[in-house]
Amino acid sequence: MIEQRIANPVRMVEVTIDGTTVQAPEGSTLLDACRTAGADIPTLCYLETLAPINSCRVCVVEVEGSRTLVPSCSREVSPGLDVATDSERVRAARTTVYELLASAVDLSLAEPETKRHMDRYGVDPDRFGGGYRRTDEVKIQDDLYIRDYAKCIMCYRCVSACGPDAQNTFAIDVAGRGLFSSISTEFDVSLPDSACVYCGNCVGVCPTGALMFTSEYDMRQDGTWNEDAQTVTTTICSFCGIGCNLDLHVQDNRIVKVTSPLDHPVTEGHLCIKGRFGYAYLQGES
Repeated sequence: MIEQRIANPVRMVEVTIDGTTVQAPEGSTLLDACRTAGADIPTLCYLETLAPINSCRVCVVEVEGSRTLVPSCSREVSPGLDVATDSERVRAARTTVYELLASAVDLSLAEPETKRHMDRYGVDPDRFGGGYRRTDEVKIQDDLYIRDYAKCIMCYRCVSACGPDAQNTFAIDVAGRGLFSSISTEFDVSLPDSACVYCGNCVGVCPTGALMFTSEYDMRQDGTWNEDAQTVTTTICSFCGIGCNLDLHVQDNRIVKVTSPLDHPVTEGHLCIKGRFGYAYLQGES
């Protein structure tokens, strides 16, 4: 007789979100609970396929009894928590974070959700103007992707994707301190000389355009990049039998970049070098 094992039921925890009591699974985060309650919580460093990083702090909420605002992306729910997601204190903190970032780096290519929240909070990019601002030259060391540190917000997503959360290559990490810290290869060697395997998973998780397909960068420089004219078609990668899903971004009947759906159970948005960059043969390129 085959023994049937029944999984232990998940214990539910009651928390109060903006005056409404909701139930959340034990071990889930306040961000999960807030979104279940319909609260509109901004995020930058957080991505559902990566471990919480706690670097940006735009997801902070106010918990009754807590001296400081807490990051909702990593704080686990516990019984009886009373959470305010849109208090004056929370809004002021989020606005300040966005304004500090906008004063130091170029957020013109940030994700649409980031721009929406910046409009929502009335962010003034010039409020802290006149201070330190990154003006790094774009690093172009190969034909696959570029690095533009003038757009980097140090969200650490790329480090996580290159490291334990996806690729386990550990080709990049944080170098330097304070305002002068940056994402770097070991000893700041060029990418071709580093441990990078060119999976492009760092590009796939970057929220600001600091990492970008060379094809997209070149088209933006030429003024030919037009997302409104692009179609996105989901297909299955033809290089092996794993079954990774690819989103082909096509403009003027040519593939201009490849991404992967975050909700695909095989890849969770991550790909290898062939899946992300190996599409040239489809359009007669070497």
